Amino acid sequence: MRKSSPLDGLRFAFGTLTVLPVRVHRWDREAARGGMLTAPVAGLVVGGCAAGLGLLLLALGAGPLLAAVASAAVPAALTRGLHLDGLADTADGLGSGKPAEDALRIMKQSDIGPFGVLTLVLVLLAQVAVLAQLYAGSWTRGALAAVVSATAARLALTLAARTGVPAARPEGLGAAVAGVVPKGAALTVASGAAVAAGAAGACLGGYDGVRTALAVLAGVAVAELLLRRCTRRFGGVTGDVFGALAETAATTTLVVLSLGR
Repeated sequence: MRKSSPLDGLRFAFGTLTVLPVRVHRWDREAARGGMLTAPVAGLVVGGCAAGLGLLLLALGAGPLLAAVASAAVPAALTRGLHLDGLADTADGLGSGKPAEDALRIMKQSDIGPFGVLTLVLVLLAQVAVLAQLYAGSWTRGALAAVVSATAARLALTLAARTGVPAARPEGLGAAVAGVVPKGAALTVASGAAVAAGAAGACLGGYDGVRTALAVLAGVAVAELLLRRCTRRFGGVTGDVFGALAETAATTTLVVLSLGR
């Protein structure tokens, strides 16, 4: 088999993390490594689409609330709602109070329990509330928040796929990507993403640059806390856990961006 190329990694990232029509040619660990390292690039595209729709609606005369709803809906649509579904399933698993094997079985069920419903409602309300606030204050800051939060969401996946983080099951997306990214590479990508976010925010002012970089770091830090909780509780990561991490990082990033205004 030929050596995996950066393009294989990008195909893996877009083919597994979005519904965009990208064919994944390789499913081996090497391609998965490239995919998880380039996951923030997929987030950048998803965030760009979210910001684009929000700005289009504002330009057509819609209010900030509708633009915020649209910007929150686009990432869900471009992932077929898998990250939100993972968030709900993880909340049900954590909230069940049952042993790891039973909790994992609960997470695999097709229905959503009370913990999952409550978590979904609160997370989506928080995302829409922040985006509406930012769009009302500045179209540019609202659009930047949509892009940065989507990127931070996928950055959390890069960090969660680092070596030393086990899979909870022998099958599924979690098992396919668990432990594929070297720790040093994951930290390098995280540092680069934070710096890039800060540079983008700095275009709106020095304080915005600092806040945007800190928002990304806060997003992945809170996702890391959830990751550690899940690995202790379930024995490792699953595809649902990855979805929960993405939504946690995105929401935390947005909340930090809304503070101090």
